[in-house]
Amino acid sequence: MTRDELAAASDRLESAAEDTASDDASERLADLAGQLDTLATAETGPDHGRLARIQSALNDLASGDGSDVEAAIDEADDHINEYRSDLEGV
Repeated sequence: MTRDELAAASDRLESAAEDTASDDASERLADLAGQLDTLATAETGPDHGRLARIQSALNDLASGDGSDVEAAIDEADDHINEYRSDLEGV
């Protein structure tokens, strides 16, 4: 089963990783994109805690880069929020 919102978030982060001028931010964004890609196709979906940790890392990365990168990170965060809105729990 593919979780489309997580896959879309992964795609946006891959784009942000390519567009950022910072090697460190690029590596972190690519890692987060890979995590979301794995979660999008895993047998069972992630819980709120796992996604919250990813979103916290995105929040740290959102400031300090160009507006295009920040917009891509914000879009990825929106996709994650949309996915989380259907999760039971918190």
